[in-house]
Amino acid sequence: MKIAITTSGNDLNAPLDTRFGRAPMFMIYDLETKTFEVVDNEQNLNAAQGAGIQSAQNIARQGVKALVTGHCGPKAFRVLEAAGIKIYNTSAATVSEALELYVAGNLAESTNADVEGHWV
Repeated sequence: MKIAITTSGNDLNAPLDTRFGRAPMFMIYDLETKTFEVVDNEQNLNAAQGAGIQSAQNIARQGVKALVTGHCGPKAFRVLEAAGIKIYNTSAATVSEALELYVAGNLAESTNADVEGHWV
């Protein structure tokens, strides 16, 4: 199973980015092979609107089944939910810390957006 983790870096020690839609990158981690790839999200960093929706579509195309992020707005949440992607919010400092929390089952699945749209 693949999961997406919001980040601003290229490796497991990179910081977790707390923003979903405007995260610079997504780490797509394959739990079965324990490998990852980094997917650029630069096109949404400065988008006037729709960053969350476009980011959700971007990771859905990657075949992920879960998202680990700091925060997720309402429009992105709806798109992710419709795509069957489970959302987990965390305050972890790094990608590896967030991944460890997820694998250990220490993150609760989100039932709704935890921030308003267009937040910074």
